Amino acid sequence: MDKTVKYNEPWIVQRADPYVYKHTDGTYYFTASVPAYDTIVLRSAKTLAGLAEAEEKVLWKKHESGPMSKHIWAPEIHYLFGKWYIYFAGGEMEDEWEIRPYVLECQGDNPMKDEWIEKGKMVRAKEDEFSFEAFSLDATVFENKGKWYYIWAEKVGVGKQISNLYIAEMENGYTLKTVQELLTTPDYDWERHGFWVNEGPGIIKHDGKIFMTYSASETGIQYCVGMLSADEDADLLDPRSWTKERYPVLATNEEKGIYGPGHNSFTKDEEGNDIIVYHARTEAKIVGNPLYNPNRHAMLMRVKWNEDGRPVFDYE
Repeated sequence: MDKTVKYNEPWIVQRADPYVYKHTDGTYYFTASVPAYDTIVLRSAKTLAGLAEAEEKVLWKKHESGPMSKHIWAPEIHYLFGKWYIYFAGGEMEDEWEIRPYVLECQGDNPMKDEWIEKGKMVRAKEDEFSFEAFSLDATVFENKGKWYYIWAEKVGVGKQISNLYIAEMENGYTLKTVQELLTTPDYDWERHGFWVNEGPGIIKHDGKIFMTYSASETGIQYCVGMLSADEDADLLDPRSWTKERYPVLATNEEKGIYGPGHNSFTKDEEGNDIIVYHARTEAKIVGNPLYNPNRHAMLMRVKWNEDGRPVFDYE
């Protein structure tokens, strides 16, 4: 890996919800939430170090009103079904918490140069009566055994507004094939600071296993990362195929000055080593509303694997 990359310190500043995608040709792409929550940006480079210095291009700007006009959050870029897609969430000027998942599709093979068009809100399966009816965000996608899956966070629409994570199989880049299945809900105290939250899913595979990290609690220093795991041969739409960790796998470390790590993605460095890309703060005291404080920075960490083939996330 390029020696100019340093771990567990700000890599790309003021970029929350960082997503890095490494394409088949070795090109890296980076996107993230920008502090103004008003645009979708993309940068590309041949190395992870290069992404930090790469020119950032605005691919899309929010609408003036209606859907996709407020709180443009957590974009992810993926290549599936032979096309480039960006998945993101957005609210409305008239109702800023009317957050729903949306899709952009690239009309060519070069995501930095070719046109992107709106495919609108993610389409649920015909027999699905519930998905995307309430506050929904943080979608990611992944492939396993020739099938593509969509995982997202959605709040239950009644009672306490609890954010759960759901999974469904995909029909195409913007349509679900199956009804939602509940993967995880905030069961534990560390998932319930401020808000009861499971969100920001990320997928990494290793030795026949699929690991799904996710973020929990409010977006301040209590924000942390939990994890589920499943066998790649299991029925991934069966919640019982997934095992949830009792405790967070990544959390605030005051000694290192890293606060509220979360909303991560995974990539590989130039040598093929696994890397977790996450955002965190470098100050314990947050000025103003944590949601609108811009100081969540993208950081990198090497993923280690223990003798049981499980990922280990530490700040060493």
